[in-house]
Amino acid sequence: MNGSAPNVPSVELDDIRAARERIAADVHRTPMFASRTLDERVGATVHLKAESLQKTGSFKPRGAIHRISRLTDAERARGIVTVSAGNHAQAAAYACARASIPCAVVMPANAPAVKVDATRGYGADVVLHDDMRTLFQRCEELRSEREATFLHPFDHPAIVAGTGTVGLEIHEDRPTVRTVLCGVGGGGLISGVARATKRLDPTIRVIGVEPVGAPAMTLALERGEPVRLESVDTIADGLSAPFAGDLNLAIVRTDVDTVVLVDDTAILDAMRFLFERMKLVVEPAGAAALAALFTGAVPVLPDDDIAVVLSGGNVDPARFGSWFGSS
Repeated sequence: MNGSAPNVPSVELDDIRAARERIAADVHRTPMFASRTLDERVGATVHLKAESLQKTGSFKPRGAIHRISRLTDAERARGIVTVSAGNHAQAAAYACARASIPCAVVMPANAPAVKVDATRGYGADVVLHDDMRTLFQRCEELRSEREATFLHPFDHPAIVAGTGTVGLEIHEDRPTVRTVLCGVGGGGLISGVARATKRLDPTIRVIGVEPVGAPAMTLALERGEPVRLESVDTIADGLSAPFAGDLNLAIVRTDVDTVVLVDDTAILDAMRFLFERMKLVVEPAGAAALAALFTGAVPVLPDDDIAVVLSGGNVDPARFGSWFGSS
């Protein structure tokens, strides 16, 4: 892919390295796991970057903590408002609690209860909203009422620099990696990982994976600009952003080799494998990247060495049981 959007701020390797210094005390350096059974199934060496074991259960605190660290004293006093299906909500609430900053989060009314409860547990004011199409509008109304700072869940340089630290760790812990896969929602994770990875080694393939029912980045790439989805239909709520971010799209166009699609059946298959064979509880959004390997949507190269980002593990126990409990 190539091309870039005009008037979009840049995120460079030095920004990502600086972000790591700012957030190091507040996040885990997550492990990478391997499995002989997984290698045999895929036909290559595969390592899983377990961001499902990150603080709050997803990669999201990396960006949220970094963004909040850059707020002015006046902004901190007024607090932040954000919007999220769940993982960013928890991360923002966690980051704000650590910094003693007021936090309000607009969440879909049908968001997984485990994510809503956790967000409230970190001390955030949760506002549930029925219409997925107007979540960001409701968030702006709340921001205006409170004169707060909007903490964008993915489309901000500080967020991208924070998520880029995942790429730094992969490269340092597994320098032989030739392919990196991660799920795509609004693009916050893949843009950070891709920017770090490609700046460290331009020959590495970086591949994004989206659900068929939420192809925001795929449509943005086709049309050359973010496109708002009229509807979302996927179990991967963590990849259900209604549009791709401008900054995220610009980086994906330059640093991501391709974006592929997987369906929910494939995602459930990957979740089951991770649970049964590797004892890892991963939510649908976190399993999407592995699903792309299992389906062949991502071709395995000769002597490939693959890193797969398991982006989150905040799966609702009731939903997990309904998917796998009777089989």
